[in-house]
Amino acid sequence: LGLALYAGSLCAVSGATFLYHDYCVIGAGPAGLQVAYFLQQASRDYIVFERSHAPGSFFALYPRHRKLISINKQYTGKSNSEFNLRHDWNSLLSHDQRLLFRHYSRDFFPNADAMVHYLEDFASLLKLQVQYNTAIIHVTLEKNEQAWNGHYFLLTDQDKKNYKCSSLLVAAGMWVPNVVNFPGSEYVEGYETVSINPEDFAGQTVLILGRGNSAFETAENILGVTNFIHMVSRSRVRLSWATHYVGDLRAINNGLLDTYQLKSLDGLLEGDLEDLAIVKDKKGKLHITLRFYLENRNISAGIDSITLPQDELDNFATRAPYDRVIRCLGWKFDFSIYNRSLRMMPGKGNIKKYPQIKPSYESRGTRGLFILGTASHSVDFRKSAGGFIHGFRYTTRAVHRLLENRHHGVPWPSTVYPITQLTNSITKRVNEASGLYQMFSVLADIILLRENATAFEYLEEYPIGVLAELEMQTGRKAHSGLFVIIMEYGRNFSGADKDVFYYNRAVGEAQHAWQSNFLHPVIYYYKHLPTEREMKLRPPDWPLPRPDAIHHIVEDFLTDWTAPNAHILPLRRFLENCLSTDLRNFFAESCFLFAFTHQKLPPFCQQGYLRMQGLVGSQELRHHAVQAGLLQDYTHTDFSGDRPPDSHDGSQEQLMRDHAIPVRPLQHLVNAKDE
Repeated sequence: LGLALYAGSLCAVSGATFLYHDYCVIGAGPAGLQVAYFLQQASRDYIVFERSHAPGSFFALYPRHRKLISINKQYTGKSNSEFNLRHDWNSLLSHDQRLLFRHYSRDFFPNADAMVHYLEDFASLLKLQVQYNTAIIHVTLEKNEQAWNGHYFLLTDQDKKNYKCSSLLVAAGMWVPNVVNFPGSEYVEGYETVSINPEDFAGQTVLILGRGNSAFETAENILGVTNFIHMVSRSRVRLSWATHYVGDLRAINNGLLDTYQLKSLDGLLEGDLEDLAIVKDKKGKLHITLRFYLENRNISAGIDSITLPQDELDNFATRAPYDRVIRCLGWKFDFSIYNRSLRMMPGKGNIKKYPQIKPSYESRGTRGLFILGTASHSVDFRKSAGGFIHGFRYTTRAVHRLLENRHHGVPWPSTVYPITQLTNSITKRVNEASGLYQMFSVLADIILLRENATAFEYLEEYPIGVLAELEMQTGRKAHSGLFVIIMEYGRNFSGADKDVFYYNRAVGEAQHAWQSNFLHPVIYYYKHLPTEREMKLRPPDWPLPRPDAIHHIVEDFLTDWTAPNAHILPLRRFLENCLSTDLRNFFAESCFLFAFTHQKLPPFCQQGYLRMQGLVGSQELRHHAVQAGLLQDYTHTDFSGDRPPDSHDGSQEQLMRDHAIPVRPLQHLVNAKDE
């Protein structure tokens, strides 16, 4: 049947005219606009299809009560724009400083109307190629060996216009409401249509199905006018501060928890919604019962003929009738427009609302089809921020870089540094990089070592799920080992049942850095690129396979990993142990001495002093080095001659005396590594 339908669809379009683009993007929400920006910057042939008359149509309706839960921090005390993106959860990535969300709202939790305005400006100011009022209603494949991926994607819109593209980027979001069908579900109002006027609920008793932010947002809106609110869901409440997952319940919406725990009538219940049933009485009140009570019963015969739980258990929790029942169960992906030839399948278990994709965000069923934005969240569901703007703006950039390498031969962007800059490069990135910070345990910086570890190549924000494919996906080589830098929470610190405020919850000493609980940098060292098999067999809850060496930079209360003794010194020692080299910086005097006493100079002397580069001595630097015990104080040495050593007449003899080699014992100099 599937083959027949596929053949029929090909026959239907075989005589049609197609408008061709290399890249087709479905949806002009935040993810669609973000990938359009990157495609436009690379001068690629693309088109974005948007079914509405303006971008970001989802935000024109949702959240219903108009307050976003993505933070908009105006001030951080720093002017570093990359660092500030760590605390700006709404801006998309662009070169235009006008398109920072702080210019559109000063509210910490902005109004959704500001997001609509922002997305409209993002599309118009950057002149993105968006075709509005175009609803794609069918997508299928056309086999062609000349195509990039062995096939073209054929798209049809509501006006029967046809489009063809080599790569399909789906950024349509999640907008189909999750609905649970049970006896009496026709009496349930949906979050997408329920009144947002609190006065419509005055003096009523309300049951809310669901336990996410939309459910608590709805409860918060009517909390002060209802008799009481009950909330039922199959799982216990998950607080975002305990799970460290921004999609769980946020503090801004949790007023119902107060009234529940302080016994002010409202309450939370756990139960499988599919086991419920709702019966309506003659007065219009809604009674909650269980499905099995209705077996072999005629509901239309009236409530008097139906056994209710309180008939057997007189203190049944939901025995009081309700005036209204509201469904707030979130959304799921719309699979209906995709032909079976694309093999777009839903995930399994708790990610069944998402399409199945690889860690590279490419569909498991069809090469060249990528899922972007909220719908790509199955890669890091309940683990990181990939389902939200402040996460998928970075994963979208990663997908674009993968496409640039695959289709246009443009390798993943990288920078080559001398090995002496290794410690500095890592320190800089862990202190300011926003992609690592937001997409913790998902995106990583990769350091590829050059032969003999004299230099390294730095790649930013690569998806670690495809680490084994790094050479193929990036066009870069990893022949001499690599470091992987990611951000992690402590292994046992996050969870719905965790007490994250317990005494001594943080670690402050470098020797206990591996026990850090809060978000902190972790550096993995591999002598060889991990294989696909090693990735699959990695330990449970580990983002990467077991490395040859691992280093945790101790957590910091200020998320400022620049302390010389607690952060930088242990990091440098770790890198030196991995590379069997000395990564310290030296004064010219020390390099001069090493040149006469060692067969191999430290890299800083090789790449600096011997090339007439490096630190030039001065009175202040020399005084500091003497005070630190790094150099011998020779200013009071008894020089022969008529002039004191600090008198300069430009003679060669006096110049040599001023730059005399310190007489500090060699062994003391060599052992100064930890100073």
